[in-house]
Amino acid sequence: MHNWYDVIEFSFESAVKVSTTSYTNEAVGICQSGKDADFLRIFVLNTEGHGIGMDSCVLPVYGGQLLLVQTTDFFYPIVDDPYVMGRIACANTLSDIYAMGVTSCDNMLMLLSVSNKMSEKERDVVTPLMMKGFQDAALEAESRVEGGQSVINPWVIIGGVATTVCSPESVIMPFNAKAGDVLVLTKPLGTQVIVNVYHWMQQNLEKYNRVKHVLSPETIRTVYHLAAHSMARLNRGAAVLMHKYGAHGATDVTGFGILGHADNMAKVQKDEVSFIIHTLPVFHGVAVAAEAAGFSRLLKGTSPETSGGLLIALAQEAAMAFCEEIEQSEGQPAWIVGTVEVGDRTARLEQNLKIVEAPESLNINS
Repeated sequence: MHNWYDVIEFSFESAVKVSTTSYTNEAVGICQSGKDADFLRIFVLNTEGHGIGMDSCVLPVYGGQLLLVQTTDFFYPIVDDPYVMGRIACANTLSDIYAMGVTSCDNMLMLLSVSNKMSEKERDVVTPLMMKGFQDAALEAESRVEGGQSVINPWVIIGGVATTVCSPESVIMPFNAKAGDVLVLTKPLGTQVIVNVYHWMQQNLEKYNRVKHVLSPETIRTVYHLAAHSMARLNRGAAVLMHKYGAHGATDVTGFGILGHADNMAKVQKDEVSFIIHTLPVFHGVAVAAEAAGFSRLLKGTSPETSGGLLIALAQEAAMAFCEEIEQSEGQPAWIVGTVEVGDRTARLEQNLKIVEAPESLNINS
């Protein structure tokens, strides 16, 4: 693993006084509105295919001997540093194929929109840094960026397309969860909460008054940097371990929140099962900040995440070993957060929901 995080140290701020999040009128980084998501569910579920529960398109090619796996994703910036934002965008795009158990990506395209509100000097600094972050993350994934599209736009937008051709054995379809399985989550929740709190603090907005009595500025900065590292971390290691430990399916946790994505995956299960989430792992201090700020969606499991972890269905006896190995190999914890029970292909939170905090100081050099 590359020790990129300590090298960058958000040094962009000293290069030019502009941030990528300054050039959007949207809430920072939120990718999917409820109305858009509802429309997408209706549109996709009324066509042939597996519906919105699939993270990538999976198409047989060469007479079914191989599979084409492809996905695309893009969004508004969620962090100020353009290099880190590029890494996050690449990691987020790749997560969809990693959720299918695919561990290699043949090629990536980069999608980039540069704000016309930036000065030429700002564009000359921001654009190369975002591109380098994206390319470096692709190289870490042992992929390459060949092609893409860039435009001038009122807003900064970044994302990409990930494509690979692989054998059917390389793909773990998301619909084979069994009653008795458990659900494992590989990254903490709360990215949207801490990012918003950080920007309130940076801009000295009135909303910051809601949370400054529960989180110190130092804690906010620390957790913000931990969240940025988490979002930029590839889910590739988890995809590799999905094969080793016989995963029965997975999804990545992004714009619909952990409950929304669990529900999407539950809908496509072959067996009549339901997913019961009993634990929400969150970044340090995020739960109290969410309560103080009125972010009720976090503890309801519906808060959007950016480049979140994989939610994986595993046999109970394999799950603990999976969590132990991913922590040993990546220096980051994973959690057993739920169970798979006989049911009606839905997901819900357990009534006595447990909130656990991720370590306050993760090993970000992994």
